[in-house]
Amino acid sequence: MTDRLLDSPLPIVAAPMAGGPSTVALAHAVAAAGAFPFLAGGYKTVEALEAEVEQLRLLDVAFGVNLFVPGHDTLDERAFAAYAAELGAEAAQFGLELDPTPVRDDDGWGEKLAWLLAHPVPAVSLTFGIPDHGDIAALRLVGSRVLATVTTPEEARLARDAGVDGIVVQGAAAGGHSATFDPTRTPGPMPTATLLRRVLREVDLPVVATGGVDGPQAVRTLLDAGAQSVAVGTLLLRTDEAGTSPTHRRALGDPSFVETVLTRAFTGRPARALRNGFVDRHPDGIVGYPAVHHLTRALRQAAGAAGDADRLHLWAGTGWRSAPTGPAADVVRHLVGD
Repeated sequence: MTDRLLDSPLPIVAAPMAGGPSTVALAHAVAAAGAFPFLAGGYKTVEALEAEVEQLRLLDVAFGVNLFVPGHDTLDERAFAAYAAELGAEAAQFGLELDPTPVRDDDGWGEKLAWLLAHPVPAVSLTFGIPDHGDIAALRLVGSRVLATVTTPEEARLARDAGVDGIVVQGAAAGGHSATFDPTRTPGPMPTATLLRRVLREVDLPVVATGGVDGPQAVRTLLDAGAQSVAVGTLLLRTDEAGTSPTHRRALGDPSFVETVLTRAFTGRPARALRNGFVDRHPDGIVGYPAVHHLTRALRQAAGAAGDADRLHLWAGTGWRSAPTGPAADVVRHLVGD
């Protein structure tokens, strides 16, 4: 494990944040500061991903791309229809009607994979599971380092056996979606350093650790526990270069929000967000990703445009109080004690 998994001067990684926050400008800023950035391939067309990758290539920095791995269909269509009806009053606030017909897709997995095989990038990280082992081998064959995001030692073993170069160990304190392979599972409140040590007892792979990173001491703790690098997401959400929506930015600095919770209410997968009215009104949600994501998408877009933080998915990790405004480079320098 002496080989460096990711090529950057500092052991800091900018985590991929799908849906807008991860931008080319953010990736360039953190790379220029010495960290390793990931672009978020989730929820993008292959054409949009291509445009971002090619822009970043022109800036001559090392970077990676994150992809969502398609999962098995676990949707209960009756439960989905009932949940769509339950959300009707929320949608009516914006003059919307929700379609109770589930939308299923694989987030363009095949097209994005084919493009990355034809136009390799330094690293590809995988979220939500393990794809066909041949896909991993193909990415490695064209020169990409492949990382699988895991949330348990068991998932780490599956990743190792699939032939990945390294793993991202994600603790439950991380903001946004949990990478758990099983969407019916809600990760327990285990400190990321504890999970990291348990994973390293099971697999001998280089590790990026993430989850609950709120400052330089958290970085040092994870490096001391055996991580090669530490990934940060929430601390970058309010920076100048992030594409975070104005409504989300304001909420992260609003003292009326007092905690984060894991919820399936917005997308059908467990994800950590600031606790707001939508989370409280729909505490159970349902299991059903990506169908629930598509069901609530227009509602969430309308809420964001209207400045309605009560109905928006306010993704945030447990360290959200430490998320600063200003340049992303300042966050990187702070995390390494400069």
